[in-house]
Amino acid sequence: MQRILVTGASGFIGAAVTRQLVASGRDVAVLLRTSSQSQRLAPLLDRLTVIRGDLLHLGAVEEEVATFAPQGLLHLAWDGVKGADRNSPMQADNIAASVALFRMAETQRCQAFVALGSQAEYGPAPGKLHEQTPTRPTTVYGAAKLATYLVLERIAATSGRPFAWLRLFSSYGEDDDPSWLLPYLTRCLLARQRPAVTAAEQRWDYIHVDDVARAMIAAMDERALGVFNLGSGQALPLREIICMLRDLVDPCLKVGFGDVPYRPDQVMHLEADITALRDATGWAPQVALVDGLRRLVAAERSRVAASS
Repeated sequence: MQRILVTGASGFIGAAVTRQLVASGRDVAVLLRTSSQSQRLAPLLDRLTVIRGDLLHLGAVEEEVATFAPQGLLHLAWDGVKGADRNSPMQADNIAASVALFRMAETQRCQAFVALGSQAEYGPAPGKLHEQTPTRPTTVYGAAKLATYLVLERIAATSGRPFAWLRLFSSYGEDDDPSWLLPYLTRCLLARQRPAVTAAEQRWDYIHVDDVARAMIAAMDERALGVFNLGSGQALPLREIICMLRDLVDPCLKVGFGDVPYRPDQVMHLEADITALRDATGWAPQVALVDGLRRLVAAERSRVAASS
């Protein structure tokens, strides 16, 4: 597919997807709200078709979208991703927005519609998670993601239109939001500060953002259908991951393990079975965790040097 429409392109993952699409020579349109900050897209803006609009008011951009005539649609936009918003009633708006977008994709006769779900749809569960694992979300965010999948899956089944839903586990990489764990740790350690964390006994599945982007694009190109887990496929003890990151900065630095209590609903084992996605698309993660962490540290060192 040559003409691709991306929502959420100004975000961490959306920008990575957009960069890869542009690098592969595709024609890319991005749907951005007027208020959206597009720093991550700045180097690409002259190579993109920018459509300014809101997912809750798609009628206002329908003509521009029809003119672009997307063959594939990658849906990454979602309000309320931060922890403070994960139990907000605003999450319900995402369901309506996603349904409206899918309806527009039907009208445009898109050949593929790939949307980003979340591991939060599962809730706490022991062991490796597969697509048949019972879903018991513990946050409104997880429930809204799950509800969006269920509604879109039924609409797609009824209309016969293509639809794939990728449940993302823990992504990381350069240019992520500094409040997330790995960027927070990196900034603290480079500043020679002692970061405060939990006892870090969890086992966590981290996947680099470039691998996430490759998976989204592969699902679109291969016309994958259904729900798929998107992770690295392996979970390391979080303490081991933190120490790996610390050692890349300075092995002598201290980490405040146990300074932060676990949340009441703390997930202790988060690991994706990625067999279904691998079989459907031929995709597999390419960025080893230590290499991705090394890139994260290098990017943060460059940011600090540029600002000093």
